[in-house]
Amino acid sequence: MSLPDRPEHGGEPPAPPRYGRYVGLLAVLILVLITINTIVTKPNGGSGFAPGEQIAPFAVPLALSALKGDANVATRSGEGSAGRVPACEVRKPSALNICELYEHSPLVLALFVNGGACPGILSDLQALQRSFPAVRFAAVAIKGDRAKLRRLVLRRGLTFPVGIDSDGALVVLYKDASCPQVSFVLPGGVMQSDALLRRVPLSSLRTRVIRLLAAARARGWSSASSATR
Repeated sequence: MSLPDRPEHGGEPPAPPRYGRYVGLLAVLILVLITINTIVTKPNGGSGFAPGEQIAPFAVPLALSALKGDANVATRSGEGSAGRVPACEVRKPSALNICELYEHSPLVLALFVNGGACPGILSDLQALQRSFPAVRFAAVAIKGDRAKLRRLVLRRGLTFPVGIDSDGALVVLYKDASCPQVSFVLPGGVMQSDALLRRVPLSSLRTRVIRLLAAARARGWSSASSATR
């Protein structure tokens, strides 16, 4: 299933499921690897998107919202369980829409599982957000207990959006086999550099954000263009 509030298309044949049997199995296996990685804190093969590559669109419920449903990962209308409308068109206060976040600003996106040391990346993003007001920061929990995630967000006083991918769609979509996986995205949704596949010292993460900003400005972006976000 995907996020609710999709328009119905009477008379259309149902679209095929988003995952085949083997892709679904792959997602489960990768989730196991991610969980193990929270203990060993080493990358285990996940690569994320390559520099210069357009990241995949998605919309997921915000952890603190009442919105329920799986991730919308549709790129066009009528994709069945992937989403009846394109993910980029899901604009509502209760959803984290990746397209909306990178539309006018550089973006730092962390995918994580809520276990072990992995959620520590959230504190790092919170600390950097104060120093880089022109950059958007966001995180998405892969599966896990939503009530526990809500408590984590509230306890840490996070002020950037945190979503939840209930069915693990982003594991395959974002080639995620590491925890955390941190992507550095230019305005418009293009990867600026390789994703981080482990938690690094805050100073190193800060350097990556500085480079992201510099690359965005080199492409003609200015902070004034994101001031009205």
